[in-house]
Amino acid sequence: MKDNTFFVNIGQAFGDEQDRTLEYLSSLYDKMDSLVKIIKDVTKDQLTIEKINGKKILLKPNWVRHNIAAKDKICLCTHENFIKACLEVILPLKPLSITIGDAPIQGCNWNKLLSNDFIGSVGNYSKKHDIPIKIKDFRRVIFNPGLNDLKSEMNSLGDYIIFDLKERSYLEPITHKSKNTFRVTQYNPDRFTESHKPGMHKYCITKELFEADVIISLPKVKTHQKAGITAALKNIVGMNGDKDFLPHHRIGGTKMGGDAYPGKSLLRHWAELSYDRANRNKGNWQYKFFTRLGSLIWIFSFPGKTHQHGAAWYGNDTTWRMVMDLNLIIKFGLPDGSLADHQQRVLYSLCDGIIGGQGDGPLHPEPLNLGMVSFTNDSAWNDLSLGTLMNMQISKISLLAAAKDFSKDKNVVLKYNNNIVELEDLKRYAVDATMPPGWTDYK
Repeated sequence: MKDNTFFVNIGQAFGDEQDRTLEYLSSLYDKMDSLVKIIKDVTKDQLTIEKINGKKILLKPNWVRHNIAAKDKICLCTHENFIKACLEVILPLKPLSITIGDAPIQGCNWNKLLSNDFIGSVGNYSKKHDIPIKIKDFRRVIFNPGLNDLKSEMNSLGDYIIFDLKERSYLEPITHKSKNTFRVTQYNPDRFTESHKPGMHKYCITKELFEADVIISLPKVKTHQKAGITAALKNIVGMNGDKDFLPHHRIGGTKMGGDAYPGKSLLRHWAELSYDRANRNKGNWQYKFFTRLGSLIWIFSFPGKTHQHGAAWYGNDTTWRMVMDLNLIIKFGLPDGSLADHQQRVLYSLCDGIIGGQGDGPLHPEPLNLGMVSFTNDSAWNDLSLGTLMNMQISKISLLAAAKDFSKDKNVVLKYNNNIVELEDLKRYAVDATMPPGWTDYK
């Protein structure tokens, strides 16, 4: 990687503060000229014809799940018109090809995730500019919990590169020597014995990453029930195609060697064991039986705000480590599955924060009138900036604290509306984002 100049460019999507309303900001998504102007303004010095012409481009949106509630259209995923506006900025620069892809949750209905209008527009862009544009689902496994229907090998394992970070993994300090404690909601816990144990920490990364010349992540800025915030750092998780490689928490309470909830509770632990039994038996009658049993036991444990199933609370000490591992791979990973000593590629992030998500994110957020678009080649400083703009307490969010340490020796130019500013200066433009239920008392 030749370019060692680090930057975060933040553009304000509203004029006067009185325009910083959900009504005004949501209307911007229907104004393609306005979206293109905002994106051009924050990317103009980097997305140039010299950097894009003849290159293979990978766009990685935040496609976490198909829309269920009406509000989801503006605060759940990267807005479709935001992606289209990004294409309108990039295509005139004559890239060789563009791939748009992500790995949403296993229960996401891909056919409901993308609208016909979006798919048609992408096809029209491709024809108009005579540039191939591919849309790809990076997942290997999909599961419909309502129908108890499991489908594996949606993509061949040959479409991925397996990385083993070994002792370099952020997970190594919390990896138990004799027990498999790592978990991810609705996945078979036994699979983690094949990917994470002392001295071994494997991830399953799509080859699309290594075939691209330019990577642009397109996060939707939201609160996150396990990591605190999802933006540039967290959005990279979708480059991993199989969640059997993605620890999200450790089973048990904090006084039981886990991080799923504070303290110790036999009832909650029995509920967790019931969920484990269910996830080992997807596709047969035991799945639904033990899922319902686990839910019932969990209810009778009288959970409080910080007792959220799946470690959705501020004491989660696993998710942020997994996120940092993936960012190591994205920056330093080689096609042979090893890590280089120096950064291999530039990762750009163009963040959709025109309307952000707050509350029970990432799957059930409420709209947040953030009114920002950011563009960066340093995910850590970008997320520190966005966390500040959401009035988060940086030092109390492990992912952001790690990000601050990760970038402590970098010289990063931070701009707000084309003016160089300091991190503290952003507080004057901040809004109070409601944190997820398990984070109510994190400060």
